[in-house]
Amino acid sequence: MSKEVGMSSCCLSGKVNEGTPVGHVETIGGLQTYVSEPENKSKSKTIIFLTDIFGWEFKNTRLLADNYAKAGFYTYIPDVFNGDAIPISFLDNVEPNVKSREQLSLLDKGKNQAIIATTLPPWLIRHREGVSKPIIDGFINAVRHIPGTNKIGAVGFCWGGRYAILEAHGSKETASGSDVSGVDAAYACHPSLVAVPGDFDPITKPISFAVGDNDSLLDNTTVGKIQDLMAKKTDVPHEFRIYENQVHGFALRSDWSDAKDKEAMDESEKQGIAWFNEYLS
Repeated sequence: MSKEVGMSSCCLSGKVNEGTPVGHVETIGGLQTYVSEPENKSKSKTIIFLTDIFGWEFKNTRLLADNYAKAGFYTYIPDVFNGDAIPISFLDNVEPNVKSREQLSLLDKGKNQAIIATTLPPWLIRHREGVSKPIIDGFINAVRHIPGTNKIGAVGFCWGGRYAILEAHGSKETASGSDVSGVDAAYACHPSLVAVPGDFDPITKPISFAVGDNDSLLDNTTVGKIQDLMAKKTDVPHEFRIYENQVHGFALRSDWSDAKDKEAMDESEKQGIAWFNEYLS
């Protein structure tokens, strides 16, 4: 069964966090890319961030990439939208968390839905799989050819979470005998627009999932179906962690002023770092 749903206001919710990214920008594989290096500059454990709809310049994403670099990973955030990310200003137009969402009036909710309805559908068409997957594949291939690169992981959030899953299908050989894309391990945080079972049956690489139990784009029934599918893959290392009372986007856009939200965001970061330390070593 395929879960082809539109994105709700939850996908646009969250907070811009404090801090200053410390990485730099390069052009890799034809894409503008934020790069954050570990202290030893080693590329032996490389992670590619596949972003949510707010794209490669979103400060939260860059700060998180810096944290992965501090943990010893060479990190890249490519602009797979080619300058067409959803503006960060949208975060001010929708509810930031569960408590605020419950306090919104019907009029405010209607306004949010109207903003989303006129913005997201055309954006999703422009960045459909047939357009985006080749761009991501090409970037991964470019990174594999960078001297010193060994194993590559993909961490994806929301829109990018689905593509982390797709890259966990592994590499495919073309008619000419060359490999196309695929990563060595993946971490999908609150993925959206997933197809069940189509996106999950072909998974061959180690994959970790972080989902909230109050996610409007990945309901608990669908999560249960995914868990059942993955449980049958006894030869593929995988894990699921469900975060209590967390909405879509929590791993990247949690409100640091809320202790429980901050804890969930921190724990999801630790989850990813531990996963990649195990499967990129």
